[in-house]
Amino acid sequence: MVTKPAKPTEASIAIARIETLLAERDCVFVAIDGPCTSGKTTFAAMLNRRFDGNVLHMDDFFLRPEQRTPERFAEPGGNVDRERFETEVLAPLAARQAAQYRPWDCHTGDFAVAYAVEPAQLTIVEGSYSMHPALRGYYDCMICLAVDPAEQLRRLERRNPRMLQRFVDEWIPLENRYFEATNIQAVADLLVDTALPDGGSVVEPV
Repeated sequence: MVTKPAKPTEASIAIARIETLLAERDCVFVAIDGPCTSGKTTFAAMLNRRFDGNVLHMDDFFLRPEQRTPERFAEPGGNVDRERFETEVLAPLAARQAAQYRPWDCHTGDFAVAYAVEPAQLTIVEGSYSMHPALRGYYDCMICLAVDPAEQLRRLERRNPRMLQRFVDEWIPLENRYFEATNIQAVADLLVDTALPDGGSVVEPV
């Protein structure tokens, strides 16, 4: 009996891609973008356990109240402070310099304690809007996660049922407009479907 080789998993394909980059370069930046509940934080943590390095979260750069203007929200991907993220974190690390920033805490409505980040061979940036066109030039590999809309709602309800309607009315439409306007899936190096009908997942080089 001939046994078919196992289909590569999302982990093995991503790991192989990053291993190749790390063998070729002294400094590698990876972005993981996609809809809420698609597993970006989990995927980044898995990669970081394998390689070690830095993991940066776009959730730390939500807009401050005074930045939340109609004009800003009209921009695709405008509801994160990508300018501060680039200036305070991404640009220094790319220049092999230490970075320091204060995450924005939405619960307290203020900045949290300052956080220092040293340059590392691998830096992973995870979160919606991490692949904004203004930031793409920093990345050596861009991974886009996808999730079925029905599964997304199930995950949101399990995670925080009280916030589900706000996601549906506000945050999911903002994300979807960003994905469509900036062509995220087309520019990604890897596309990961985290909610196939059979409960599995697959990565496709794109």
